[in-house]
Amino acid sequence: MRRPIIAGNHKMNLLPSESEKFIQELLPLINEKQKPEVIIFPSFASLAKVIDEVTSTKIAIGVQNIYYENQGAYTGEVSADMIKDLGCQWVLCGHSERRNIFFEDNEQVNLKIKATIKNGLKPMLCIGEKLSHRENSETEAVLMSQLYGSLKGLTEEELSELVIAYEPIWAIGTGQTATPEDAQKTIKFIRGKLSEMYSNEFGVKIRLLYGGSVKPHNVKDLMKQSDIDGALIGGASLKAESFSKLVSYNE
Repeated sequence: MRRPIIAGNHKMNLLPSESEKFIQELLPLINEKQKPEVIIFPSFASLAKVIDEVTSTKIAIGVQNIYYENQGAYTGEVSADMIKDLGCQWVLCGHSERRNIFFEDNEQVNLKIKATIKNGLKPMLCIGEKLSHRENSETEAVLMSQLYGSLKGLTEEELSELVIAYEPIWAIGTGQTATPEDAQKTIKFIRGKLSEMYSNEFGVKIRLLYGGSVKPHNVKDLMKQSDIDGALIGGASLKAESFSKLVSYNE
């Protein structure tokens, strides 16, 4: 049985004081016995305050990016062992904004996943196609390229904690969402490819999330799909009230 995940990616939003207030408002709204695993990816600036607020809870904290070396002359970068020392558990790898704005390719994503695992953290790999890919029937080819490139050289054992979030780029922050049926079809394809790359057992066990304009009004229909194990949420994760409704989707 795959445990659902509801994850919030705050991107470059919320001041540290606002992030602290967000957690303080969120905690009374969610049941600690909730079925989904809850993960929040705040900005680097907010990490310390957020971690302090969730210390006695079951909410996990991750970072939105790392550098793949543990130390050295890399001005402005943050390493996996640094964020582990802070108390983080997860690392977001290969988000489309990292790929498109900061020109990260599959090779760099691969190095970041390896650094994440080496330092005892859990990777959440993001993959997804642009609108032009979708219109030209290239979705599957793009996803295969991202999977093979991002996971190159990694064994099934090393990827035991891996989570993959399928985020069609055309649906991120646009208000457009893949229909539950379309999202299910694509995520089923991803699960099948992972079974081919590793084993049927791996394909069955891995948790696959959907991301792209997930809101309280559409999360239930997405979560009803047999291969969708959760959601990676952007805008709707910035307000405690809306995020709590997403966490409580199954009530």
